[in-house]
Amino acid sequence: MATRLQHFINGELVDGLSERYSDVYDPATGRVTARVPLATGTELHEAVSAAREAFPGWSGMTPLRRARVLSTFKDLLERNAAELATLISAEHGKTHSDALGEVTRGIEVVEFACGGPHLLKGEVSENIGSSIDSHSLRQPLGVVAGITPFNFPAMVALWMFPVALVCGNTFVLKPSERDPSAAIFLAKLLQQAGLPAGVFNVVHGDKEAVDAIVEHPDIQAVSFVGSTPIARSIYAKGAANGKRVQALGGAKNHMVIMPDADLDKAADALMGAAYGAAGERCMAISIAVAVGDAVADALVSRLAPRVSALKIGPGDDPEAQMGPLVSRAHRDNVKGYVDLGVAEGARLVVDGRTFQMQQPGYEQGFYLGASLFDHVTPDMRIYQDEIFGPVLGVVRVQSYKEAVVLINAHQYGNGTAIFTRDGDSARMFAHEIQVGMVGINVPIPVPMAFHSFGGWKNSLFGDHHMHGPEGVRFYTRLKTVTSRWLSGIGSGADFVMPTMK
Repeated sequence: MATRLQHFINGELVDGLSERYSDVYDPATGRVTARVPLATGTELHEAVSAAREAFPGWSGMTPLRRARVLSTFKDLLERNAAELATLISAEHGKTHSDALGEVTRGIEVVEFACGGPHLLKGEVSENIGSSIDSHSLRQPLGVVAGITPFNFPAMVALWMFPVALVCGNTFVLKPSERDPSAAIFLAKLLQQAGLPAGVFNVVHGDKEAVDAIVEHPDIQAVSFVGSTPIARSIYAKGAANGKRVQALGGAKNHMVIMPDADLDKAADALMGAAYGAAGERCMAISIAVAVGDAVADALVSRLAPRVSALKIGPGDDPEAQMGPLVSRAHRDNVKGYVDLGVAEGARLVVDGRTFQMQQPGYEQGFYLGASLFDHVTPDMRIYQDEIFGPVLGVVRVQSYKEAVVLINAHQYGNGTAIFTRDGDSARMFAHEIQVGMVGINVPIPVPMAFHSFGGWKNSLFGDHHMHGPEGVRFYTRLKTVTSRWLSGIGSGADFVMPTMK
């Protein structure tokens, strides 16, 4: 019998008020394992009210005490990482080792947030004028919200709320309804760490809950990760409602392979970057840009046997390199893109559509084999669209300059990489490429927690990237104080514009 999940509001698990529920699947078996309530505006309002009431006490607490709560939370996360990873695999489908990696990258942001007392320090200028000093403060916004995607149910949430909390905000999280249990697990750990009731809340839901978040007058800021059309919509609606918005959208990440690159290492890098997590990563490499036909031929000859030999299985299989996709509908959509690539004229070197899971009990899982295309061209939809599945395309160009022009012309600018031994090429690429995150011989250049994550162009809507210094700026307002004491004040009124002579 499927488990009925609950919201987490004001420190308590609460049942959904609406009669609307969504099924949660185990992608490995195709079976329904839980039912998640889909919130109405009423439940969202209850969570926001709890967060608003908790804000004065939490924001009034010293940054050091807030950081100590997060430090305890980090310790709890580390001790419970394996259990959280198992939960992620069961609802998303990714392998256990990949889920552990997700948790680890999330813990790194919690560790960064523990430095809140330092991160929130302002600047001071003494004697900017006669007996006048100036200093700046970074103060919390109030109630903020996060809307997270299915592909990283723990990590993306952990990229948001630890920074928001240490800055003194209270938080409402709306996780994906496809894999919602990780969010509740995190809420319980925060509670064990000593976080006061109401400071962190979880409301499950679909578009109705998202619309309520974007429109709620007491929510000051919204952080979102998902597809570009929804990111653009949330940014526009949130800004129209006076909110600060950080909306991360889609991607089509290219990896350039130069003639001087070590092709075996490049092929290994592409395997993990393209097919890890079944390609369901916003930083996945989905296009390999081979500079020269000789490079392309050699690269494809190395990739094809590796792709064909990929071990596909359920997430709890320690030998599995790739698990199922998150849902039957998404699996069928990705399969449709492989059909489209064939129709568009790309050469299908490895056909993942033929894969069939033979392991007993898993025949109805949402599995799809890895596909490899060669001779992909920029006019094809398999090049233009974010497929978000285990499909890698090889585009052939004849020069470094052609590769840069190709990437810069794409609507997305999330992540990119170049594999080369040449320092000049690497430096030029980092400077010239119009992409937010760049890897030099690093296929997935996700910044560490003390730097910030975010793309360019249609991959990001808003002015601030996520976590790191940009995260602190996003979740705080800058206030500048100019002060002078009575001993420095002359007599008489002055009606001209103040200047510091």
